[in-house]
Amino acid sequence: MDEAQKRSGMCRKYLIRKLGQPFRPRLKKGRRKRRASYDGPVIAALVRVWEIFDFPCGQRLQPVLQREVQRLRALGELRCSPEVAEKLGQISAKTIDRVLAHEKQVRLLRRNRNPAVHPLLYQKIPVRVPGDWDRDQVGNVQVDFVAHCGRSASGEFVHTVSTVDIASGWWEGQAIAGRSQQATKEGLDVIRQRLPFRLREIHPDNDSSMINHLLWRYCKQHRIQMSRSRPYKKNDNAWVEQKNWTHVRKVVGYRRYDTMRELALLNQIYGLLRLYKNFCQPVMKLKRKTRVGGKIHRVYDKPRTPCERLLESGQLDKKGREQLRQVYESLNPAELHRQLERLRNELFELSEAREGMLKSKPGRRGPALRLGRGWWSWAPQRQRAVGA
Repeated sequence: MDEAQKRSGMCRKYLIRKLGQPFRPRLKKGRRKRRASYDGPVIAALVRVWEIFDFPCGQRLQPVLQREVQRLRALGELRCSPEVAEKLGQISAKTIDRVLAHEKQVRLLRRNRNPAVHPLLYQKIPVRVPGDWDRDQVGNVQVDFVAHCGRSASGEFVHTVSTVDIASGWWEGQAIAGRSQQATKEGLDVIRQRLPFRLREIHPDNDSSMINHLLWRYCKQHRIQMSRSRPYKKNDNAWVEQKNWTHVRKVVGYRRYDTMRELALLNQIYGLLRLYKNFCQPVMKLKRKTRVGGKIHRVYDKPRTPCERLLESGQLDKKGREQLRQVYESLNPAELHRQLERLRNELFELSEAREGMLKSKPGRRGPALRLGRGWWSWAPQRQRAVGA
């Protein structure tokens, strides 16, 4: 006792009382559950009102309960006691969602919105709208996918990575097999090495094949900024969406391409098409638009090719300008046109042979004319610069 008193500093009588009693462990008492406020009759009535008003969420259903329960009882559409009706008028929106969660699973009701795949990564990438861009700075590139799936999106098929520079209208395309993260990174790397200017920023939509940690690390490694569009706002990528039509769909159509031979032919076409479009075909940039009554009047600048716009921008070094001039002087537009027509015909014939479509009706036009005349027209293409 002397040693215990010395070490603990407690009173001797207190130590005698504590040490003289046997040790009895304290048993944890189970947590008493709160009595459920909303039992079976309340849930059944809640589900009935939820069905009548077409399955709204809790925030929209709460004011409906406060306003319509008594009227539904008077009409005979809802059978419940006054106590249940009173509880329905007091229930909160979060409680409604919690109570109806099991019922949604039973009925297999899907959500209207897909959850974010990488929410933390999406928070790191800033959102840009068309009004935020500096349309005179070369190197800000919008990126998008063009799927060559034909009438069925099942299985693996070829995708085109389509990119366009906002300031000059310079377009690059690369066909890739599938749309995996690795294939997308490799396709963008090929495009980056072909660009005659330094890639400053890429701007995809919210596709998970574009916004992922692999491509994020790639941009950090090469000092490339990254931004994205607003969810469900397709017109934020207006520049590249226009090129998807004029440079991809009007050239290779809407057929299904899913073989390695077709992939190689597409890349051969894009290798020639980038020269034909960037050096030979002028584009028009929108300067301003004004609304007069019910019409919008648009004013465009002088048509110039993307190559000319790059040379006039003053943002290329002497070596880059000289290389562009040498490439331009070495090109023959007529020869480019003939080579592209030959490759397009070969691509379409290969697709028809694979699908068993060679035996067609007599007198039908050839595959090269199926997309309509005038797609190689030398008329200047209008480059949409603002969302409309």
